[in-house]
Amino acid sequence: MVKSSKKGIAVVKQRTNRYYTGMKAAQFFHIVEMRTKIISMGTFFCASIYALSQTGSVKIVNALVMGLATLFVDMGTTGFNTFFDYWRGVDNALYTKEQDKVLVHEDVSPVSALLVSLLLFGIAALLGLYLAWLTSWSLILAGGVCMLVGFFYTGGPHPISGTPLGELFAGFFLGTMLFLITLYVQGVFPSLQHVVVTVPFLLMIGMILSVNNGCDLVGDKASGRKTLAVLLGSDKAFGLIAVEGLGAYAISFFLVILGYHPLTLAFCLVPSLVLYSTALIRVRKAGLDADHKSAHMQFAAKSYLHFCLAFLASYVINRGFSLPVS
Repeated sequence: MVKSSKKGIAVVKQRTNRYYTGMKAAQFFHIVEMRTKIISMGTFFCASIYALSQTGSVKIVNALVMGLATLFVDMGTTGFNTFFDYWRGVDNALYTKEQDKVLVHEDVSPVSALLVSLLLFGIAALLGLYLAWLTSWSLILAGGVCMLVGFFYTGGPHPISGTPLGELFAGFFLGTMLFLITLYVQGVFPSLQHVVVTVPFLLMIGMILSVNNGCDLVGDKASGRKTLAVLLGSDKAFGLIAVEGLGAYAISFFLVILGYHPLTLAFCLVPSLVLYSTALIRVRKAGLDADHKSAHMQFAAKSYLHFCLAFLASYVINRGFSLPVS
């Protein structure tokens, strides 16, 4: 298996040297995995409405620039992921069953993914500079760190995604950091309470990565990656998914009790929790493997979407009825 894997990676590197030959719009959206932007955009909108509850107003220009910068960083990061996973042989015809992996299944030039990612990061950097000019130049440091982590998540000699820290980094930067930066550009200086509020988002995003890594367990193990799923094994990997997702809901209910969120959040989260628990049982029955990855990733993305919609709805209802929020 090791010999075969090394041979495959050599072939991948040879193909990576192909020059840019253009791509179709659909292939571009697959390279940046547009469907997964639910994660960053969900966090952004939830943080924005939370900021509104704290300040009573929204800085529209700041919100628009922040939203676009977030989107472009996320798209660029995913593009780098697509390129480096292909270049390292992590995505390959033997283990990668997802048809939207166009570098594997449609013979799209890997250089396309690299150039697209660089362009998206460049646009995000310009938006970040403008946002820093509107708010504070210290934002450059925070944004720069986020972009570096986005690149080194799969890039560099020791990619973060291939370590047991992948879920933690993804959850922290797409959940906690993004939430806090969004608050900051709306004039809310982050406090310990705000950090605590981000924990459910961190866990839910970690859950999404755990689903991804659980389905990729066999291929990741053959590629030498040491994700949490590889270290835990299939059964315990599913347990991690359950703990992360259910833990996010449990903490959210607890934060309502502490007065960090309005009571409406508890009521809005109940349908979302029921949907998550029901779907989780189906995932358990189907098992974590490459053949079920597309369906399981839909479950993970929808779960986060439902969680964010419940969060947004609770604050909209709370604002409409003018209920108190501490």
